[in-house]
Amino acid sequence: MKKILSLLLLCIASLGYSQDWKTNFDEALSDATTQKKPIILVFSGSDWCAPCIKLDKNIWQSETFKNYAASNYILERADFPRKKQNQLAGEVEKQNQGLAEKYNLDGIFPLIVVLDSKGAVLGKTSFKNITPQEYIDELNAFIK
Repeated sequence: MKKILSLLLLCIASLGYSQDWKTNFDEALSDATTQKKPIILVFSGSDWCAPCIKLDKNIWQSETFKNYAASNYILERADFPRKKQNQLAGEVEKQNQGLAEKYNLDGIFPLIVVLDSKGAVLGKTSFKNITPQEYIDELNAFIK
């Protein structure tokens, strides 16, 4: 019983530190306008793209990035999984396709696009084997 309770508390605590990755771009734009924050739009292949998986593990899931992002960015993920069990809902898949047609015409994965609250591109980057703080500094360099 103690193990179950400990595991449950750990899961609940981890939810408090999780990031608020949006999957509705209109909601992300609205939040960016209201909160006066830039949007970090990530094009990812979560179940097939090795650099995407490394970026998630090394940067997005780091405490440094989580803590900074919580008060400085609106996070939007446009995921393109390939495995059948990971397929997205039809409307999310359609939205992600539209985002790719607008922001990722070359089909680069991962692609990170920094946007202002109106959806204008401020800068683009991809996977780099650098520290979370160095990645934050690179993203911030796009924001003027």
